[in-house]
Amino acid sequence: MPDAAAELTIERVLCAVECIPIGRVVSYGDLAELVGTSARRVGAIMASAGPGVPWWRVVNASGRLPGHLVAEASRRWADEGTPAVDGRCVMSQARADLPRLAADHEARLAEWASPARDLTSSAVQ
Repeated sequence: MPDAAAELTIERVLCAVECIPIGRVVSYGDLAELVGTSARRVGAIMASAGPGVPWWRVVNASGRLPGHLVAEASRRWADEGTPAVDGRCVMSQARADLPRLAADHEARLAEWASPARDLTSSAVQ
């Protein structure tokens, strides 16, 4: 079981991935810089992420994914309108706006850090 620091890194990476806009991608290195970890660690986290994570939005620096993922990723890129050619994203066109991604990520983290809302108080009694 990962320690608290490793869990926090995993949470931060997955939170950042959720902030990547539809039709855009980032590299493992982009995410690593944003979260403060290594690109290799981001890759390991993505490899073990669950099915609800938009993994096709995180690629290597040349816009590629491992061969066994290319067919499914290509379908998803086409569905989302992500600029891609021959099984790779065109990074100059598809890369997300990194400053905007960082701002969205920080906002999402701030939401997570806010005190939990008591939803029972708004229930009809």
